[in-house]
Amino acid sequence: MSTDTAMSGVTQPHETLRFSGETFSYGRKVVLVDVDFSLRPGERVVLLGRSGAGKSTLLNAVYKKLAEGGARVSLVPQEHGLVPQLSIFHNVYMGRLDDRGAVYNLANLVWPMGSERRRVAEPLKIVGLDGLERQSVESLSGGQKQRTALARAIHRGGSMLIGDEPVSAVDVQQAAGLIGEVARRFDTLLLALHDVELARSVATRIVGIADGRITFDRSTDVVSDEDIDVLYRGR
Repeated sequence: MSTDTAMSGVTQPHETLRFSGETFSYGRKVVLVDVDFSLRPGERVVLLGRSGAGKSTLLNAVYKKLAEGGARVSLVPQEHGLVPQLSIFHNVYMGRLDDRGAVYNLANLVWPMGSERRRVAEPLKIVGLDGLERQSVESLSGGQKQRTALARAIHRGGSMLIGDEPVSAVDVQQAAGLIGEVARRFDTLLLALHDVELARSVATRIVGIADGRITFDRSTDVVSDEDIDVLYRGR
């Protein structure tokens, strides 16, 4: 993703991030224009909008800006970001590669230490993949891949999780449980979700995106059904 900045936002006290009047592109295509968006510690923000509206572009822009600033952020990308030829264990372990040196990481990827197996076992249990750590990712279902990506994010830790449709391939009950688990483990959430009820249940703020613009950014309790319906009618 490339980012074209019309005006750099100045982060205010107690803000994690701010964009003011910015334009974001994917390759040469302008995707979002006139973006005013801020994020504060402890918020749970959900992006809603039709496929292709620009949710992923905004998530990627936020992640890039925070990562460049040195923040420890856990990411669950829409396409999972997994290495299919490797096992579940190896993919989850890689969530913390930057915590160790190359020699230590290589040793654990070839012959995992017991201590690292135990560390990875905890997030796998949380997402319901315990006992499957040796299974290759390429053999997994879509839902299992999403849970592996979530386990990697939990293993990485930090104060913030960014997730791009992180539970779209699991059933409604399991999705609610998984989002509840990450909400308990991360102080700040920024998620793109397709399930409106799930969004309402977890979000403190909902941001609507349509036609390349943020159309509303409000506290969840004042977002009406009509606000959301308009997003999906494409008006």
